Amino acid sequence: MSNAIELQHIRKYFASSQVLACDDVSLSVESGEVHAIVGENGAGKTTLMSILYGLLTPDEGQILIKDSPVRITHPNDAIRNGIGMVHQHFKLVPSFTIAQNIMLGIEPNRAGFINVNSEAEQVRNLAESFGLPVNPDLPVREISVGMQQRVEILKILQRNAQILILDEPTAVLTPQEVREFLTVVRRLAGTGRTILFITHKLAEVKAIADRVTTMRRGRNVGTHFAKDQTIRDMANLMVGRVVTLTVEKGPAHPGETVLQAENLLVAGADGIPAVFGASLDVRAGEILGVAGVSGNGQTELVEAIVGMRPVDGGTIRYLGQNITHALVRERREAGLAHIPEDRLTTGLNLTTNLDENVVVTSYQHKPYSQQGIFSFAPIRALAQEIIDKFAIKSARVGEPIKTLSGGNLQKIVLGRELKGDPKLIIANQPTRGLDVGSIEFVHKTLIEARDKGAAVLLVSVELDEILALSDRIAVMFAGKVLAVLDAKEATEEKLGLLMAGSLELHEANAERAHV
Repeated sequence: MSNAIELQHIRKYFASSQVLACDDVSLSVESGEVHAIVGENGAGKTTLMSILYGLLTPDEGQILIKDSPVRITHPNDAIRNGIGMVHQHFKLVPSFTIAQNIMLGIEPNRAGFINVNSEAEQVRNLAESFGLPVNPDLPVREISVGMQQRVEILKILQRNAQILILDEPTAVLTPQEVREFLTVVRRLAGTGRTILFITHKLAEVKAIADRVTTMRRGRNVGTHFAKDQTIRDMANLMVGRVVTLTVEKGPAHPGETVLQAENLLVAGADGIPAVFGASLDVRAGEILGVAGVSGNGQTELVEAIVGMRPVDGGTIRYLGQNITHALVRERREAGLAHIPEDRLTTGLNLTTNLDENVVVTSYQHKPYSQQGIFSFAPIRALAQEIIDKFAIKSARVGEPIKTLSGGNLQKIVLGRELKGDPKLIIANQPTRGLDVGSIEFVHKTLIEARDKGAAVLLVSVELDEILALSDRIAVMFAGKVLAVLDAKEATEEKLGLLMAGSLELHEANAERAHV
């Protein structure tokens, strides 16, 4: 086969952060190939794809499409050259219909008036031709996450993209949606289109990719046929050492109930209820996993428990005390730790330095301040302690953190939240977007906290993570806790059905609970 894309000797240096993100990277991808690109956070894969899509300009090197050099300095250049990108965070307008989103900017019109019927018909024909059926008249806000992703793919296919860049495409999908999506990817490759598949999920690489390129520290450290690489081979090559892929944990020894939430009613950002009568409890020395597709009330539930969102009904008890309306600081001082879903905006302040970030939850206490005056030596000592204990690469006491990789930023949050052995740890999507090495570290840290007697509430859309870490599993759908299962009886299939709202399975579990 001929090469659809060739990147030759790409170099990109960010002077502001003194980071060489791409160091003489060369890569070729054949037409009709599904080519996975894997690597640790900060390995350079996102920078490389941003250069291909015109979001960044390389310092050196060139891009060839079908053996012809091209200059891509803007996404419009990429689109003109048949390159489309589906971003990890979808770029859709919720209030628009599916057809309006797909045809945005290229609407059929006459004398400046959009032909709505023609627009919907074009989308229907497009969808059917690729075997990706949609209802073009449905508003995007009313469709599932999996269907939204399908809309994103159709949007770039409508613009005749022959090269598709898929950035973490399965991050928010149920297991059933993942299987359907991988079938779609294979179907697109079968039409001769070239797929660049960026992911941290190495099992998916084995399932879908023809070849896989591994990046480490800004360099291409190898391109192999996926069938010739084991998941362990890929993980070790990514990290540059042997990685433990299985979570090693002994049996839980649950103690007293630390957190008890009963019949919670919590509104979302728009004032509409997002949590409807949800109840759960977490005991000392156990991990309760909360599984569910993103957007089913998990975020609002967590924010209510940690005090960031008001509770409209129900109660929250911590070690027997009613904390339903307690302040965030009161909950923290009682021993509640929070690893937030969005480390970049809620977990950290990227405009400041490491020292301020590690002390932000405890600056008012000795030894970090006395009578309102900061004591900088203990703060610096804490920062260095966290750097050493959590092996935070490239971090320096007193220096800004904005240039650190996602994995290292998450380690800062973990170090800050777990100091002092908290009694309750709320971990919301703690490994989102992290590479296998960082995931290994986070998992080990949470298990260690459990074994020290902490109660851990783990919220994750990653079923592998839920199944590996949890002692019990609660499944949320449409703001409700549909079922709570012992981890030993939970399967990916059973959890996937509950995550999709399977009432039959929910009722079967309810009947079993009353026998």
